[in-house]
Amino acid sequence: MAKTMAINAGSSSLKFQLIEMPQETVIAKGLVERIGLPDSIFKIEYGDDQEFKLVEDIPTHDRAVELLFQYLPELNILSDYHEITGVGHRVVAGGELFKESALVTDEVIQQVADLGEFAPLHNPAEAAVMRAFKERLPECTMAAVFDTSFHTTMPAENYLYSLPYEYYEQYGARKYGAHGTSHRYVARRAADIIGKPFDSLKIITCHLGNGASITAIKDGKSYDTSMGFTPLAGITMGTRTGDIDASLVAFLMSKLNITNVNDMIDILNKKSGMLGLSGVSSDMRDIEAAANSGNERAQLALEIYYNRVKKYIGQYVAAMDGVDAIVFTAGIGENSKETRQAVIDGLSFFGAKIDPERNNTRKEAIVSSDDSKIFVVNVPTNEEVEIAREVERLKK
Repeated sequence: MAKTMAINAGSSSLKFQLIEMPQETVIAKGLVERIGLPDSIFKIEYGDDQEFKLVEDIPTHDRAVELLFQYLPELNILSDYHEITGVGHRVVAGGELFKESALVTDEVIQQVADLGEFAPLHNPAEAAVMRAFKERLPECTMAAVFDTSFHTTMPAENYLYSLPYEYYEQYGARKYGAHGTSHRYVARRAADIIGKPFDSLKIITCHLGNGASITAIKDGKSYDTSMGFTPLAGITMGTRTGDIDASLVAFLMSKLNITNVNDMIDILNKKSGMLGLSGVSSDMRDIEAAANSGNERAQLALEIYYNRVKKYIGQYVAAMDGVDAIVFTAGIGENSKETRQAVIDGLSFFGAKIDPERNNTRKEAIVSSDDSKIFVVNVPTNEEVEIAREVERLKK
C-alpha cells in the first residue's frame, strides 16, 4: 500500500496528513504551530482517537520536519519513515510557470522560492519544507501541487487587468486566483454526486472560509475566479476587504498619515472584512450569534457578505451563459446552513431553490429542492486528498 504525505506549509505553520492510497484513508494528521516563536505546538492525531502533543521552541520549518520524522515511528504510526512512498506539497503561487503539478527537483524548489514575490508569506516556507523532505527522502516521489495551476485555464479576458499591457508582459501583473486545489476537488465531487460528467458541466464553486473565493468552472476548467493578483481581491472575507477602489487606498493613507504602503496593505488584509465591519470577530459563528442577539453592525456585516457572494455568482452565471450546479465548501460554506440559505434565496431569479431540511447538514449532500433548476450541493473540501491524488498521478 502506498503511504503518501500531504504537506501544507505556511509562514509559521506546517499541516500534514498521512494518507493510505489508493483507498484515500487518513492514517494520521497533525499541525505544527508557532514555528519561529516561543512555545511552538506540535500535534499528531492517529489511531483510535489518539493524540500526541509537544510544546517546545521550534525555530525553523526544518526542525518541524525533523520532529515529524522522529515521532511517526516513535508513535508506531510507521515502522520507519521510509515507508512514505510519496509526498505532495501544497504551493500557493505557481505564477504562469506551473500550469499543473510538477515533480519536485532542485530546480523546481528554486523556482518556487523565486515566485515568493507573489506569495511572500507562503512560497519561501514551502520551498524550505520541500528541501527538508528531499534531504530525508531523496528517492521518494514528490510533487508540488499549485493553488494557482487550476486557474491557468482562464481566458485572457478574465485574467488580465485593464492596465498597460506591458505591465503584464514585464511584471506578470494579472489575476492568478487561489484555492485552486479545493475548487477542483469539490467540483469533481459535485459532478459525481449529481451523476453527470465533470467536463460537461457549468459549475460555480464557493470556497467560503476565513479566506474565501468563488470560481466559475466551465467544461471541467477554471473559467474565472474572484481572487486576483493576490488573495486580497474578491468577496468580503474574515479579515480581508475583498474588492476595493484603488483610489480609496491612497485617500485613506493620506487621512491616516500612512506613508508605507505595506502598512495599508496590512490593514486591508488583517483588520478589515467581517472583523472590520462587525467590530465583533472574523469568525462567522461569532458574528451570527451577535446578529441574533440584536447587534446591528453584525447583521449588516452578514448582509454585506451574502450580497458579495450573490453578486459574484450572478456575474458568473452571466459570463458562462448559465449554470448547472452551485457548490458550497470550506469552513463557512460547508457548515453554515444560514449562509447557504441566504445566498440561494437571493438567486431565485435563476430558478435556484434550497430545501431547508436537506440544507440542515454539514456533510456531502444535494441541498436544493426537487423543483430547483440548479443543483445546489454541499461538499466538505479535502485538499489533502487532492494533493495525494496528484502525487499518485505523477508516479505513473
